[in-house]
Amino acid sequence: MPPLSPASWRIALPHTTAAVPVARALVRTALAALEHPADSDTAELLTAELVANAVEHTGGDGPIELVVELMPTGCQVEVHDPDPAPPGDLTVPHQAGEPDPWQEHGRGLLLIRTLSSSCGHRPTDSGKAVWFTLPVVPRQRRSA
Repeated sequence: MPPLSPASWRIALPHTTAAVPVARALVRTALAALEHPADSDTAELLTAELVANAVEHTGGDGPIELVVELMPTGCQVEVHDPDPAPPGDLTVPHQAGEPDPWQEHGRGLLLIRTLSSSCGHRPTDSGKAVWFTLPVVPRQRRSA
């Protein structure tokens, strides 16, 4: 298979929970359309977590933005939102331990930290971008 060419998408999403399934579908479609060898299921899950956090934890009714970059080494997904405050404990686990298994919320950042190859956040002109990267999955590990 020839080396993958870089590709990227930038899409505005509504600042509502309706953005979550749309973002998942966009990531799934982007990976499938280019037959990109990153793990689509993990990319969808972590994208859903980033978008849900942006919708739930940032104010305003302006759109949030989904940025998907597919590279020969993997993929990176960013979610831009209008709040400049950093997202909880994205890169450093909370000192109080793991999330309570009986609580409905509190596992999103743990999933992102655990399942991505790297993650973080950065300021933008209009707020912040929260991101994760996933590596290319070797052919023998991909499902048929």
